[in-house]
Amino acid sequence: MTDLEQQVFTQVRAIIANEEQVIGRRGILIPLKKAILAQGDIRNVIDIISSDPALAAHMLMRSNAAQASTVVSAKSRTVKDALIRLGEVNIYRYAFMFYLKERLDELPQPYKKLVQGYWKLTENIAVEAVDSLVTMPSVEVDADELQTLALFSVFGQIIALTAFAYLNAKAGETFPLSVIKSLIDNQQQTLTIEAFEALELDEDLRLEFMIAHNLRQTRNPQSPGLILRRILSSRGLLLNPL
Repeated sequence: MTDLEQQVFTQVRAIIANEEQVIGRRGILIPLKKAILAQGDIRNVIDIISSDPALAAHMLMRSNAAQASTVVSAKSRTVKDALIRLGEVNIYRYAFMFYLKERLDELPQPYKKLVQGYWKLTENIAVEAVDSLVTMPSVEVDADELQTLALFSVFGQIIALTAFAYLNAKAGETFPLSVIKSLIDNQQQTLTIEAFEALELDEDLRLEFMIAHNLRQTRNPQSPGLILRRILSSRGLLLNPL
């Protein structure tokens, strides 16, 4: 690693560790996390989600997108129905990614264009992952759990590029894109794991992400990570290639 890469690496990691710089709309995510951790009445979670109509509509869309490719034919017709079916862990993952995407849309060019490319990739992976369940009737994997996991497929790259954009925005000098490209290529695992930890995402998501990228193994045939691993391998995206 060059001295310049080390300098940028250190500063990017510091930005990743500050979730307020990475994720917008903390006004929803913070009370949502507290309500979920409290394991109280689901109505509290429903009220928090419903306070943002755009997020509520997103939850309904995501829920029905996952159901569409499974044997479950009945779609959720209301936000309440969708949230009750999703379960609290999936609710938080969907909300997190919704607000992350909102934050990404605020990035200046050329970072916005680059990160949108990563985002489109995750959406395509999520569709392919959920669609693959149709060909595996004996596998009992929750479609929403698989879909939320797939949306984090290239999480490290997205967060690293976002942090780099913030770094350049406040720096007295502009660091070249080649520096962050080199760091993403060579330090992707470190940046990804630190992002999961700093942003306090749930342990099951971290574990299945590690399985999906062949960084951990499992004997559980119902692991959503195993399903996603095949897709990531075929696309050449595994952090630890087979």
